[in-house]
Amino acid sequence: MVCQATNWKGDSEEKLQPKEIVLRSVNVMVLGALLSIGAAPRPGNLGIIDYGAGVQTLNLCPPSPNCIATSEEGNDRTHYAPPLTYNPEDGRGKKGPVSQEKAMGELVDAVKKLKPDGFTPKIIKQTADYLYVEYESPLMGFIDDVEFWFKPGAGSRVEYRSASRIGESDGNINRKRIKAIRQELETKGWRSTGF
Repeated sequence: MVCQATNWKGDSEEKLQPKEIVLRSVNVMVLGALLSIGAAPRPGNLGIIDYGAGVQTLNLCPPSPNCIATSEEGNDRTHYAPPLTYNPEDGRGKKGPVSQEKAMGELVDAVKKLKPDGFTPKIIKQTADYLYVEYESPLMGFIDDVEFWFKPGAGSRVEYRSASRIGESDGNINRKRIKAIRQELETKGWRSTGF
């Protein structure tokens, strides 16, 4: 059996054997698989974890270095990043505090506005005290999961977790992303707590 196909330059026809057609098709399938390499499934451990006795927090980071979280303060300093406050005592918290609803609006605006390293944000879930965003890389479609939680109680504290779904190294994108969001929120009156 002989098949006809136009060659890659499009200026003449060549006869391809079935084996050659299959081999060329495999190359296209491999390329397609490589381009969707970042399409890992959504983790099942997202959201606010309730440990009982009133202890709630966002999940801890996996052992790989491609995650940062406020929940790691007492557990793993290499993955730790300080939480945020939207009503700092030395700022607008004293002069004119804002509601949690307004602060959530400021956070959503910052997330929608910024694309650190070209990652595109997509809000997946938003409640009164929780925001979950998927960030997709521009080239390979890698997905990072970013969560923000407005912790109940005094201090107007916002905890977060930013983690890549796959890989060992993230090129420090999780820290860069949170830093960019923090700097944008600081223009509204927010501050980091701790450091």
